[in-house]
Amino acid sequence: MTGTIAVLGLGEAGSALARDLVTAGAVVRGYDPAVPIAEGVVSTSSEAEAARGADLVLSVNSASAALYALEAGLAGLPDGAVWADLNTASPGTKRQLAAHAAGRGIPFADVAIMAPVPGRGLRVPMLASGPAADTVAALLNPLGAAVGTLPGEAGLAAERKLLRSVFFKGMSAAVVEALRAARAAGCEDWLREVVVAELTAADASTVDRLVGGSYRHAVRRTAEMAAAAEMLGELGVPADVAAAARDQLRRLAQDG
Repeated sequence: MTGTIAVLGLGEAGSALARDLVTAGAVVRGYDPAVPIAEGVVSTSSEAEAARGADLVLSVNSASAALYALEAGLAGLPDGAVWADLNTASPGTKRQLAAHAAGRGIPFADVAIMAPVPGRGLRVPMLASGPAADTVAALLNPLGAAVGTLPGEAGLAAERKLLRSVFFKGMSAAVVEALRAARAAGCEDWLREVVVAELTAADASTVDRLVGGSYRHAVRRTAEMAAAAEMLGELGVPADVAAAARDQLRRLAQDG
């Protein structure tokens, strides 16, 4: 059974998911006040209308709009339908949404999208937690999705996603800042090769080296990153990451 799925929010991610769901044979009802409806998606005029008759609602708008979308959509949600929030929000926000849904008797799942959707669409890795996590996986995976589940409350999937984001987006910020500085210093190609070589050679021991070295050499590295932040200032590049690293190392040194 393919069922009927409502998609609220038809931006880059929502539209890609909606298109693939249509291709997989699902009836897809969509709503977005600002984005044209993708081909094959049933156009609706509100969250409640989109939810009407749906077996599953995918809220794919934004963290700031997640609670409003839930409140607005519940008016049209039929008995037994499941609400899945795919927005990138804090675990606390996901728990708030789950409590709101539970108060209305609505099965809820916190679904974290774990990689960029463009190029993957419905095949993007997703992780679900909360009361309806298994139901969401059972509804979407036969259509070609890749939804894994975590036992436990809503918010756990969001927690895993955001912990990964601290690492990956933090690393991305460091690379962007370092290459901007290297460009200003006239050696961007050299530094790019250094970055590629380090990432290519990384293995399990790399994490131990990074963490252990930060604790063991915190005093020396504090001075090193202070000099690096000063250099970036001389190059006219904001030292956002370098200054944050300096401050973190200083705290590690103070904590002993």
